Amino acid sequence: MPVSTNTNGPAEALGRTQRPQPGRGWTRRLAETPEIGVITACIAVFLGVWADKNRFADPGNLSEMSRNLAEFGILALGESLVILTGGIDLSVGALAALSGVFSAWLFVQAGLPLALCILLTILLCAAVGAMHGLFVTRLNVPPFVITLVTFTAARGGAEAITHSVPISISGQAFMDLSQQSVLGIPLPALVFVLVAAAAWFFLERMYLGRQTYAVGGNAEAARLAGVNVGRRVMWTYVTSAVLAGIVGILIAGRLGLGDPSVANGYELDAIAAAVIGGVSLLGGQGRVIGIVAGSVLLVIINDALIVLNVSPYYQQIVLGAVLGVAITIDRVRAKRLGRARRLVRARAGRATQLPAEAAPEDSPSELRTTTR
Repeated sequence: MPVSTNTNGPAEALGRTQRPQPGRGWTRRLAETPEIGVITACIAVFLGVWADKNRFADPGNLSEMSRNLAEFGILALGESLVILTGGIDLSVGALAALSGVFSAWLFVQAGLPLALCILLTILLCAAVGAMHGLFVTRLNVPPFVITLVTFTAARGGAEAITHSVPISISGQAFMDLSQQSVLGIPLPALVFVLVAAAAWFFLERMYLGRQTYAVGGNAEAARLAGVNVGRRVMWTYVTSAVLAGIVGILIAGRLGLGDPSVANGYELDAIAAAVIGGVSLLGGQGRVIGIVAGSVLLVIINDALIVLNVSPYYQQIVLGAVLGVAITIDRVRAKRLGRARRLVRARAGRATQLPAEAAPEDSPSELRTTTR
């Protein structure tokens, strides 16, 4: 082995030795991205079904899938914000049904302008979300309990408004909210993209978003660091409820009905999409790109089962199996992350002890190299 002729000192030689080769850093970062598995699964399932059923990639089917993606994805984004703080929201499906019925009633029965109907519906959902936040933060009611109460009450409220008879929407402006397209892209898909972009910017680029992660990781530590834990939890429940209201309005526009039976089980789909995308049920972990990928995978699987003429009963079994696998992966990942953190803390503890023990004998340059 040839002898090195470097004369620039040990620190610079060490930096030159560890410099990654061109291209290796990018491929390694891609392989270590937590969402790469979900994205790969999306591509593999789509191509596999397309190879068997060519109509799976028809423009009409893709358009319908994008509308479904908007509904599932927007709900999943709102649900994920709550889960990031260590909570859960079981009311999003029922709240979407109530929102669709309430907005249709305001538009058809009360005769209000469409913009006012949307505003009042969103305000109603925001009030429900604020109630969830108050019960969780001020009264210490478990999120599962208070959102389960809303799950039951919202379904009952939708039934009470319609008397179990769907409200038919005749106004084209209302239906255009879901049926209209912009440059060939369905309007709900554009709404989903805007919501996802806003969520990404908030969580990844704003200090308040980092505080939301901190609350989910360790609420007490976040409180001691000066984070207003109550406000961070409150806004996640309000946002989740508002996004559920938007989904309800989009569903009503797509169907042309204010139907109290819609969005049944959507809360489980939202939780499944979040967990599949890498959001930890314990809170504090998950990214928007993973949530979007999880929503896409869920929509592809649901639509693939329909195209392949799989019985609706088996579709629920498949969804349950996918959710079970996602939860298992989440727990395995959490355990591995815990072991890795304990290992890092142990190494950091040993590293801080080395300079003190070596101080009488080692030179300052050697100490700097050791602590690296």
